[in-house]
Amino acid sequence: MKNTPTYKLANLVLYFLKLGTWGFGGPVALVGYMQRDLVEQKKWISEDEYKEGLALAQLAPGPLAAQLGIYIGFVHYGLLGATLAGLAFVIPSFIMVVILGVAYKLYSGLPGMQAVFYGVSASVIGIITVSAYKLTIKSVSKLNFEAIKSNWLLWVFYLTGVIITVITKREDVLLFIACGLIYMMVKAPPKWIKQPASAPSVILVSIGFWQYESKTLQEIGLFFLKAGAFVFGSGLAIVPFLHGGVVQEFGWLNEQEFLDSVAVAMISPGPVVITVAFIGYLVAGFPGACVAALATFLPCYLFTVALAPSFKKIAKNPSIKAFVDGITGAVIGALVGAVIIIATRAIVDIPTTAIALFSILALIYVKQMKEPYLILASAVAGVLINLI
Repeated sequence: MKNTPTYKLANLVLYFLKLGTWGFGGPVALVGYMQRDLVEQKKWISEDEYKEGLALAQLAPGPLAAQLGIYIGFVHYGLLGATLAGLAFVIPSFIMVVILGVAYKLYSGLPGMQAVFYGVSASVIGIITVSAYKLTIKSVSKLNFEAIKSNWLLWVFYLTGVIITVITKREDVLLFIACGLIYMMVKAPPKWIKQPASAPSVILVSIGFWQYESKTLQEIGLFFLKAGAFVFGSGLAIVPFLHGGVVQEFGWLNEQEFLDSVAVAMISPGPVVITVAFIGYLVAGFPGACVAALATFLPCYLFTVALAPSFKKIAKNPSIKAFVDGITGAVIGALVGAVIIIATRAIVDIPTTAIALFSILALIYVKQMKEPYLILASAVAGVLINLI
């Protein structure tokens, strides 16, 4: 690699193990943590490299935060770095949701956890709201007149991303590509636009732990492979796809079990898409959890490591850089739209509103405030509120 890393691969793996263990808040928060920790504080990754990874993560199918983590691992340590970073990021939350799956099967649901979910979900909204704000001012522009005026087109893409995501409840990869192309044509049109003849071709057990049927495992593998290969964006984008297959097509879970699966994903650290392991466990025990997780994350890993080398080389080109900037504006807008959608489901009354606002203010005004502390405090608050 041309750039000599200022950190060891072991340091990066340890970071992603910690992020996978303590990183609450879903994709918006997770990509925000990576930007804050690896770009701003540790300075292991440059701002441009981070933006390249975020753009690639949105252009390729699969879970956003996991793809970005894989790309960051690739930046300085190639295939080995991408593999170890991805595994370190996913394994902690995989273990946690399998344990929750065991508890779920043992106790036939999570009625005792509803009060915990009540507080935690509201706190999560506060956490991801702060992360979305930081990403906005960092990657689009600061919130002052001159900055907004000079980056007005990025703000158009950003607001378009917000509105379309809220209306359609999904993230549209075609929108991201269109914004990237428009911004490239405005800011740095490539030479082949002026000289068409020279245009290059750009490609761009008792508890059900081991209970399963071979046919069911095959069905799980194929279904979640499609989920990982054809669904773009964050965990929010994959939920409707999962519902259609898991509940309606195969009938593996009923509506309440599926909602509980999504709730488990929200209170678990790491990528929200890890809910696939919980679903896999409910359907076919531990083998089902392994097959579902592997099938979902394998496509995004393959896409990322296949595209990363060429993407990293061409991303320095002014036209491609403008393309990435345009995509980034729309991407962050879409993430903010996702926050709004999730908030409408988690903020349901005055107490949850208060918990969310408290989380936002604590992150802004209390130095060194750690997200896990807020999650724990909110869980306790949820239980106390429901006891009153």
